[in-house]
Amino acid sequence: MRGRILIIDDDRSMCELLDAGLSRHDFEVTTRTSAEEAFRHLTTAELDAAVTDLNMPGMSGIELCERITANRPDIPVIVITAFGSLDTAIAAIRAGAYDFITKPFEIDILALTLDRAVRYHTLKEEVKRLQLAAAEARRFQELIGESPLMKELFDLIGRVAESDASILITGETGTGKELVARAIHRLSRRFAEPFIAINCAAMPEALLESELFGHARGAFTDAKTERKGLLLQSHGGTLFLDEIGDMPLGLQPKLLRALQERSVRPVGSNTEVSFDVRIVAATHNDLEAAVAERRFREDLFFRLNVIQLQVPPLRSRGNDVLLLGQHFTEHFALRSRKSIKGLSPAAAEKLLSYSWPGNVRELENCIERAVALTLYEQLAVEDLPEKIRNYARSQMLVVSDDPTEMAPLEEIERRYILRVLEAVGNNKALAARVLRLDRKTLYRKLEGYGTRPSNEPKSS
Repeated sequence: MRGRILIIDDDRSMCELLDAGLSRHDFEVTTRTSAEEAFRHLTTAELDAAVTDLNMPGMSGIELCERITANRPDIPVIVITAFGSLDTAIAAIRAGAYDFITKPFEIDILALTLDRAVRYHTLKEEVKRLQLAAAEARRFQELIGESPLMKELFDLIGRVAESDASILITGETGTGKELVARAIHRLSRRFAEPFIAINCAAMPEALLESELFGHARGAFTDAKTERKGLLLQSHGGTLFLDEIGDMPLGLQPKLLRALQERSVRPVGSNTEVSFDVRIVAATHNDLEAAVAERRFREDLFFRLNVIQLQVPPLRSRGNDVLLLGQHFTEHFALRSRKSIKGLSPAAAEKLLSYSWPGNVRELENCIERAVALTLYEQLAVEDLPEKIRNYARSQMLVVSDDPTEMAPLEEIERRYILRVLEAVGNNKALAARVLRLDRKTLYRKLEGYGTRPSNEPKSS
């Protein structure tokens, strides 16, 4: 099919003639004998071009052309008339017509004109698509992905950004939780105010308290000047609390009170200072399990977990690994001034088959190494780390004709439970829901497999 064409002419025999002639040239043709009826059809139909007669009762071809241009500028219109004059041609072009043909004409000439019009339409649609894609890329910057999981995440980011509700971002290490937090801030009404990030696992309790709340002069040794904490420094903007699950238990009630009262008392001060901050927290831990084990305060969890966003692991994102791989290749090639076009098919296949336990961060590291080592215009398999070159995805054999290849039921259950746990990023609460087990049963089975972390309670 060369294109979807709408013919508008009050002469039914002319419509039938054009329909037959253009159909022989592989166009898909629809006809209308009324300009009003044609315009109603145009508002909803998927078309590549329209051909209209100039002189029709009621709405003329010029008027129809003007209305199409105003409402469907993507559809090129070709005007046909028996009255070929310069004034008529100018009027049609001014009305937005793509081209102008006078009767009598050969159907081959009209077909060639329609070919150009269809290509014009296709080009406009492609430009529109690229503009939207570019706008989406600018909107989310380094958050790259076209998988259903990422599209769902982009949709959620757009929907929650304007809210001031606290957000908890969950996901495995290396999935890009801080990038999600920055995208939320950038799309919010607070975008012109500070975005400040702090890693709650990176410093001891006393120093973290001082960082968050600030301190008065003389509050402790070396506190020679007053210092604003991050809650006050990010006033009007967003404070990103990374790895909130690792915040010391003794500091959690102080943070909870500050968030509830929207005011903070610097260390060593008797004065409360109010603040206006959007809180976005992130963790790779299972906070529900931490609450159940009294390693994280339940009231703080509910204060932070007003809206939860789950960042999917890279192994669940399908071909996104190749989009990211191409992006990182171009980035590091530009930085190292190398002429590298992308990934070879064999290297792409290796990237797709690997499980990426370190997620996007591991992929970025892999591509940086490959760009540094490659001698070719495309990254080859030998440029990839050995563990990726030699990776073989584990598979569970269930169907076989050889009894000696079949695993015992207990072994199949063990492999399946561990595979589900891997797929959900070691989130035991989520794994228990997927497996439809209560958490104690899951812990007991994991303990039997020798995989229970030491900080989990022993089952009774």
